[in-house]
Amino acid sequence: MSIIGTIFIGLIVGLIARAIKPGDDKMGWIMTILLGIAGSLLATYAGVAMGWYQEGQAAGWIASVVGAIILLVLYGLIRKR
Repeated sequence: MSIIGTIFIGLIVGLIARAIKPGDDKMGWIMTILLGIAGSLLATYAGVAMGWYQEGQAAGWIASVVGAIILLVLYGLIRKR
């Protein structure tokens, strides 16, 4: 997948995760894109570690959104300090 495709998918996943998780997450467009990309990477790594995905296989949309929501929750816990 190209860089532009990765950025676009990261944006979509980040927006969905921010819409599902309640609260005020003050993030710009770039942070939302990075959130979606990081959520997808987290879901892929966890899926490979648990045996759900083969090595080199990417996580699906739902797993990527769940990974991004987990990162949002962690971001909220760190930000409160």
